[in-house]
Amino acid sequence: MDAGMAGIGLKDEHLAQVLDAGAEVDFFEVHAENYMVDGGPRLRALERVRARWPLSVHCVGLSIGGTEPLDEAHLARLAALVERFEPRWVSEHLAWSVHGGAWFGDLLPRPWDVAGLARVCEHVDRLQSRLRRPLLLENPSSYLEFEGSTMGEGAFLAELVRRTGCGLLLDVNNAYVSGANLGRDPWALIAALPAHAVQEIHLAGHAVEREADGRPLLIDDHGSAVAEAVWALYERALGHLGPVPTLIERDHEIPPLAVLESEAARARAAMRRAELAGPAALALSGRGRVRTRPEVAA
Repeated sequence: MDAGMAGIGLKDEHLAQVLDAGAEVDFFEVHAENYMVDGGPRLRALERVRARWPLSVHCVGLSIGGTEPLDEAHLARLAALVERFEPRWVSEHLAWSVHGGAWFGDLLPRPWDVAGLARVCEHVDRLQSRLRRPLLLENPSSYLEFEGSTMGEGAFLAELVRRTGCGLLLDVNNAYVSGANLGRDPWALIAALPAHAVQEIHLAGHAVEREADGRPLLIDDHGSAVAEAVWALYERALGHLGPVPTLIERDHEIPPLAVLESEAARARAAMRRAELAGPAALALSGRGRVRTRPEVAA
C-alpha cells in the first residue's frame, strides 16, 4: 500500500552506499532527463535500485505549461524510460521552459486563465496517451502575479484534474513559498485541491533573499533542510488529505545520506500520526495550523 511511504531523491553522492548497504527509505525519485540515454553505467545502476525499491520519475523538461506543442522526440525518450523501469509515479511541473525553440533552463509559472487551461489539458492528454498512464502535475513556486490570471491556482488545478483525469503532486514547500511571496494563505491552495487527486507530496528547503526595498523573497532552491513552517503546513495537509507518499527533495548542498533518511523518517512519523488520528480528528485538532500569512525568517 502506497500510503505512508517516505522517499528521497537518488543522488550520485549516495549511490554506492545505497547499493552496498541499502537505505532507510521506501522509494527513490529520479529526474527523467538524467536517464534518457540508450545504455551505460547510469542505467545499469538504476536497474539495481529499481530491483529493490519503487521509483518515482520526475520530469523537468516537458514544458507542460507552455504554448507550443510538446517535443515528440523528448516524449518518446520519456516513454521508453517509463516502459523500461515501470515507476510507481510519473510527474511533471505545471510550468514552462521552452518558447520559440529556446530553452530557458528554469521552471517558469504561467497565468491561470481559461485559454491556458485548455492548452495545458491538450498537453496532459497527449502525454497520458503516450505514456498510457496518469500523470501527476506539480504546483510551481511563484514569485510574481500575472495580470492575465482570471482564476485561482487551486481552481485551475482542480479543473485540470476534472478534464483530464490526471493526478496531482502537491509540493508543500512551493505552496508555502508562493504564499509568502504573493502575500497569500498557502492553505487556500491546498484546501482547493481535490483530495483524491493528490497522490504524492514533495517537501524541500528554501532560501530567503531580499528585494531592493528590503522585503523578503523566498526562493525554492532545494538546498537546505525542510523549514519548520513547511513541516507545520505539511502536518496540516496530512490532516486534510490523510497519509500521502512523501518525497524529501535536496538538489544542492547534498548532505550525508543519514540526514535525508532522518527527514524521511520524520515525514513517515507524521503520516503515521495522521493515519492514527484520522483525517477529521486531525483537522479538528488544529495540529500543524499555520498563520494566515506565512512567517519569513529575518
